[in-house]
Amino acid sequence: MSDIRTYLSSARVVDIGPVRAFLDEHHSAVAEEAARFAREQLLSLPAPETDQEGRSQATQILSLLRESGLLRFIAPFDLRACCLVREALAWASPLADEVFALQCLSVTPMLLAANAEQRARWAEPIVKGTKMGAFAMTERNAGSDVGALETTARKEGNDYVLDGHKTLISNAGIADVYTVFACTDRDRSRGHGGLSCFVVEASQPGFRFVRPLVLSAPHPLGEVAFDNCKVSVEARLGAEGDGFKIGMATLDRLRPTVAAAATGMAARALDESLHYAQHRKQFGQAICEFQLVQQKIARMATEITASRLLLFRAAWEHDKGKPRITLESAMAKSYATEAAQRVIDDAVQIHGGIGALAEQTVDRLYRSVRSLRIYEGTTEVQQVVIARQIIKDSAR
Repeated sequence: MSDIRTYLSSARVVDIGPVRAFLDEHHSAVAEEAARFAREQLLSLPAPETDQEGRSQATQILSLLRESGLLRFIAPFDLRACCLVREALAWASPLADEVFALQCLSVTPMLLAANAEQRARWAEPIVKGTKMGAFAMTERNAGSDVGALETTARKEGNDYVLDGHKTLISNAGIADVYTVFACTDRDRSRGHGGLSCFVVEASQPGFRFVRPLVLSAPHPLGEVAFDNCKVSVEARLGAEGDGFKIGMATLDRLRPTVAAAATGMAARALDESLHYAQHRKQFGQAICEFQLVQQKIARMATEITASRLLLFRAAWEHDKGKPRITLESAMAKSYATEAAQRVIDDAVQIHGGIGALAEQTVDRLYRSVRSLRIYEGTTEVQQVVIARQIIKDSAR
């Protein structure tokens, strides 16, 4: 069997052909730049097998991204470029995609609501890659229900004092800067208006990394705590009570990039399957000659193309000035992540028994893609968003 690495070293990585109508002229160069970085800098990295290896490699990848210049698309924000980058990174390394994604996610609230001084202090180092960011919203009793956040921030003079726990936080324990959502109105008389957004540095007294949470596909995840953690009022992004609005705007903006990451993983699974199916022989012929294998390949390619069309439609709407892309983002994120799960499952099936071995790329993709259907809004929540918007529009 020919070497899969040789095959992948010349792979297209990101196929912009089906979505060219949604791209501007400079995006072709972005796609090639991201693809070249993925092939030349990431393919040779060993897949981390432990949580500690994942944490170490994540910091290494941030250095590579800093040197590559790919972080520059975060600010000024170019959503289509970020989607192209995430697709390429996820194709080569789900961990590299996570690192890029968290730089985007942690800094976007700052880009939306920070003043000039806050941007210079916190946003610019994250965009440049000199500091690693994290996005601290999720809690044990507050996942999809953001309004149920229990972490509090009480005002004391010119400071806020934060108390509470956050869980399932990517980059927990290795991030330098955390974008944190907390309740500033305990009686919730203003509903979602009781939430505010803060920037907390990892060195801040009262901030504590509690423990790592270990995923089946290693990447830095964990719990953090705030124990009488005092930050100045200058660490608040936007006005008090703006946290829910900032958080939802951030997720709307970035959900298409989650779809792009899913599409990148699915595209890698298809590449692996095409190579394997053309070289694996059973019953005297390559298995790609069997019609049921061809059916899987056809379905995989179709779903990948459909995902690209949905995600770049959403990104195009944003970049062309549409103020909110809630519906488009929800469609792209829910479809692409579910499709990627199906595509990668087919890839494992095409590989047969070896596809279920932990050392195989398709198995690592199978473990990596699963969380994309949950974070930044589960598929079920996205479907509710879509249905409500469609019903609302039909009633006009």
